[in-house]
Amino acid sequence: MAKGDQPAVKITYSHLLRALRDGQVKEMTLYPREDLVQAQLKDGRTARVAVFNDDPQIPRMAEAAGVPFSVRYDPDEGAMAAALTNALLGVLLIGLLVLLLRRSASVAQKALGFGRSQARLQPEGSLAVRFDDVAGIDEAKVELQEVVAFLKEPERFTSIGARIPRGVLLVGPPGTGKTLLARAIAGEAGVPFFSISASEFVEMFVGVGASRVRDLFRQAKAKAPCIVFIDEIDAVGRQRGAGIGGGNDEREQTLNQLLTEMDGFEDNSGVILLAATNRADVLDTALLRPGRFDRQIMVELPDRRGREAILGVHARTRPLGEDVSLALWARRTPGFSGADLANLVNEAAILTARRQRSAIDEQSMNEALERVTMGLAARPLQDSAKKRLIAYHEVGHALLTTLLPAADALDKVTLLPRANGVGGFARTTPDEEILDSGLISRAYLDARLVVAMGGRAAELVVFGPAEVTQGASSDLEMVTRTAREMVTRHGFSELGPMALERDGGEVFLGRDWMRPEPDYSARTATIIDRAVQRMARSALDRAVAMLEPRRVLLDQLVEQLIEHETLSGETFRALVEADEQRRALAPA
Repeated sequence: MAKGDQPAVKITYSHLLRALRDGQVKEMTLYPREDLVQAQLKDGRTARVAVFNDDPQIPRMAEAAGVPFSVRYDPDEGAMAAALTNALLGVLLIGLLVLLLRRSASVAQKALGFGRSQARLQPEGSLAVRFDDVAGIDEAKVELQEVVAFLKEPERFTSIGARIPRGVLLVGPPGTGKTLLARAIAGEAGVPFFSISASEFVEMFVGVGASRVRDLFRQAKAKAPCIVFIDEIDAVGRQRGAGIGGGNDEREQTLNQLLTEMDGFEDNSGVILLAATNRADVLDTALLRPGRFDRQIMVELPDRRGREAILGVHARTRPLGEDVSLALWARRTPGFSGADLANLVNEAAILTARRQRSAIDEQSMNEALERVTMGLAARPLQDSAKKRLIAYHEVGHALLTTLLPAADALDKVTLLPRANGVGGFARTTPDEEILDSGLISRAYLDARLVVAMGGRAAELVVFGPAEVTQGASSDLEMVTRTAREMVTRHGFSELGPMALERDGGEVFLGRDWMRPEPDYSARTATIIDRAVQRMARSALDRAVAMLEPRRVLLDQLVEQLIEHETLSGETFRALVEADEQRRALAPA
């Protein structure tokens, strides 16, 4: 724009046509790429007007008015735009080709590695777990000390012709520390440690599991001496021939390959296979024979000393208050596994952190025990008829537990509900000697039946037969199950010393479509049902007979429980003993 020219102004399309008719336009220039007309007006202004694409009206009117009309088209600009468009398309095409090539390479790599073992390798010396970190299973640790010696000094055994065991099977309930024990063996021996779950062998594609087994042992031989740990081996080692059509399935082919690798024509010297399971009863017999799993080590639930040692291991990294006694908590947690105890201490630590305290105290431990055994706490019950009914129900259980010498010791009775729907509970501590020995007397089982009927008996004594509730439904289920076992398995009835039923095992598809028929006749089944009914009725009658003369004590205990909401076992026993002494001194 020359000096002194006015800037371009925008006018409408109709204004431009009117200016052409009135002769006010000096010259016009069309820019077809921009669909724009620039008009030089006679008053010196420059106007810019947007027009339609290929609009024929503007050129005709300019020609009719004698106005010079020119078209400006910049070829360089068009070429540049076309080149830029082509370049973008080319880059996009190349990017798509690279993406497809990478995707194809990834698929090919996965296809080639599909039959490779998925085991995780812990290099030599990388495991920090030692036998000192495993507590409560001293017998199993002693058995496994020789495995460590085999790995550290194999020549000491091979020089006299001893053969290193090929496999060691760890059998025990869940949470007893089988996996931790395997890691401790590798940590003590200082050898590479391969770990894999048995379920990772089995795939829906034929031959993949067997290929992975071969690859696992190939890797293990290259790293020998080493340990191969297969967790939950029952996922692949179940009995063969249990499937439909002869059992020729992928799982069985994987098991066959595992059997061959463990005791085939090749020598696996220096490779020790550790496996863990809690279902040794379903494993194939060929897998358990000597030469494959030479040793089977039972990893049982810890006893009282073992639980105290486990609590001590978990308390190393957690501050405990002076009021927390590990020996006392070991006595209060019979039947707990190592995982249960770890969860107990962890829950107590969480509660301590929530309260912003510096050490785990007895209150946190008590609340953690209730959380892991009974569930999360719910809102306390309001004073109402429901709360009083629950109080009578729970006091009935607790009172019979205290009065019967053969029953378990009462730990506490509470009305604080839990989130799982439990309105209250009377918790007992099982007898340690019974759990350790596994020998249960008939007197103990009879006492369990009477205690279980305590809630229903209290409702009958206080409210009468017409006002009993369904609150004892779970108690009745337990009574029925226990009484039936006493009759059919333990020989504690008039039927005599006969085992009429067996443990219910796993049902294999193709072998047992339905539950097997009982080994006794229909007449014997009727006799069994009547014996179970007599036991249940006898337990209820005995419970009512013990509670009726103690109706005053029952009311007093309920009032105490409603007032305090929780009574410890010591407090409850003191109240009962005081009443029993008063009754003994009262004149007949």
